[in-house]
Amino acid sequence: MGAAIAISYLDRQTLPVAIGEIRRDIPITNQLKALLDSAFLLTYGLMYVGGGRLLDVVGTRRGFLLIMVFWSLACASHGFAGGVVMLAASRLLLGAGEGGGFPAATRVVAEEFPLKERSTAMGIINAGTGVGGIVAPPLIAWVVTHVRWLDLSPWRWVFFITGTFGLIWSMAWALVGRREETGGQAPSPRATLSNQVPMRELLRFRETWGLIGAKFLTDAAWYFYMFWLPKYLLDVRGFDIKAVGAVAWIPFAAAAVGCLAGGGLSSWLLHRGRALGPARKIALGLSAAVMPCVMLVPHVSVAWTIVLFSVAFFGQQSWSTLVMILPTDLFPRHALGTVAGFVGLGGALGGVVLGQLAGYLLDHGVSYSPVLMIAGSLHVIGFLVILATVRSLQPLVLTGTTGTTGTTGTRSL
Repeated sequence: MGAAIAISYLDRQTLPVAIGEIRRDIPITNQLKALLDSAFLLTYGLMYVGGGRLLDVVGTRRGFLLIMVFWSLACASHGFAGGVVMLAASRLLLGAGEGGGFPAATRVVAEEFPLKERSTAMGIINAGTGVGGIVAPPLIAWVVTHVRWLDLSPWRWVFFITGTFGLIWSMAWALVGRREETGGQAPSPRATLSNQVPMRELLRFRETWGLIGAKFLTDAAWYFYMFWLPKYLLDVRGFDIKAVGAVAWIPFAAAAVGCLAGGGLSSWLLHRGRALGPARKIALGLSAAVMPCVMLVPHVSVAWTIVLFSVAFFGQQSWSTLVMILPTDLFPRHALGTVAGFVGLGGALGGVVLGQLAGYLLDHGVSYSPVLMIAGSLHVIGFLVILATVRSLQPLVLTGTTGTTGTTGTRSL
């Protein structure tokens, strides 16, 4: 699962890192780039819900195989683009495919790991985001500078090659699944028509809305950093594609460490006897506390810029690991895919809003400084939202499913 998440982050980094080369063939302004990012995020967010629902119904292994094949083909389709419209269509399809990735990861953690180990397990899986981000800049830079097969522009091969990685992984996933079924291993639990939780039931709880709101705020910052860091280095710091490939992986390496640190800290606190709520919230608070450092980026040297972005990527992915594990603490397994989908949709919409704002401001002569000021404050606000809405991490009791009665009415909206 960690390898699949790594491939997803490699795929979504293709356009941001290769944007300088793509602009040689297809003119793309800051606002057009923001629209391309938004195209990905809109379908990504919607299919976070749809993909989560699919996984709840058909099971994790079969559902994720379908999702992975779809997004790999969508990634490869970028290489056929002749203009912005085709690029936008490919981004829409890629987002629709990748939307099921993290709901699947959430289900795997809930199905396979005990409560005290879940945050560490999610940290390991989420470290795939860092691995994909580490590989993307140097790999894409190498392809752009060395691959000119069949007289096609090198940037097109970036998408063909990365799409192929996903298809290879899908074949391996299918083979492993077939062996497990042959060996008699039980399939992952599925929701049925009789025990599927209505979406409106999940949206009754303030905890659901708190997680959605926190994700809206903090993923807005994350997607801005991830999609705009290469362009910032190209446009403001004067980098070329080789220089971007040489250094843009460093913040993602810090992100991978952050995934392990956040989840590991929470698990360590649990093993030391801390209650579940403090174990999660102490780690979340420490993660949020480092995020305002990016406000200093416009005022420091290139070297310190990379350091500050690395600290922010570390804090963000530490935070993200913990936020993704909170639904497993609160909701039953047969509702996890749907809840994770709602939370992911909130994050994607946040990314759309800040991305569109950034594109508009940059095309109208505003510097990166105000955008970085906004982004640097969002995790602190998100942490306050969680403190206000997720006051207890006791499991919620849902109505609308077979075998469950009653609800914790004091915790619903």
